[in-house]
Formats: sequence, structure tokens, C-alpha cells
Amino acid sequence: MVVYIDNKSGAPIYDQIYTQIKTQIISGAIQANEMLPSIRALAKDLRISFVTTKRAYDELEKDGFLYTIQGKGCFVAPKNTELLREENLKKIEDHIDAIVQLAASCNLRSEDILNMVRFSLEERT
Repeated sequence: MVVYIDNKSGAPIYDQIYTQIKTQIISGAIQANEMLPSIRALAKDLRISFVTTKRAYDELEKDGFLYTIQGKGCFVAPKNTELLREENLKKIEDHIDAIVQLAASCNLRSEDILNMVRFSLEERT
């Protein structure tokens, strides 16, 4: 697992950790049931507060990406297909919003957008 802290980023450090670990879990770079570094070890490696690291791990556990075994550590939760589906649906909605805004700036009609989507889908099959 690789985590980098960008001090120039406007994002809080716990959120940077959360986002990077979550991305690695979703992409499969970190496998289900794989043990993560301890909260203290990660905090030490990143030279940040234990509290900050704990907050990131707590958020990941709350959102179903991690589970904790008392006295053993934190592990990657098996992928919840419904959770992953929701994540992907949210990304699609975000992309659609961006497409609609861009299309409006080009004065495209909704039928033009739908034709572009149909063409793209046909090329994949």
C-alpha cells in the first residue's frame, strides 16, 4: 500500500489517506482480507498524527472498506458489489453532469448527446 501526503493540497490529510486507500481497494491494488499497516505505523511512516490516521481508518471502516479484528489489526473488507455499484453510479452521474454542462455551452440538443452516447456504445460491442 502506497500513500502520499500532499502538503500543498487543500484536502485534509485524513481525507487524502482515505481517498488513496479507498482507490487502491476499489482498483484491486489492495486485496480483500489483506492486512493494512497499523494506525501507529502508518502515522509514523507519514510523519503525521496518530489521530489523523485513525480518523481515515475509522471513515474507511464506517463506509465498509475495512474491518478491524481486536488485537490483530485492520483488514480490507471483501468487496461489497452493491457498494461498488453505487460508487460507479455516482461517477457516471458526475460525468453526465459534466457532459450536460459542456453540451449546453456548445448548444447541443439532447438528441445530439444521446446519438453520441449510442455511437460510443455501439463501438464497444
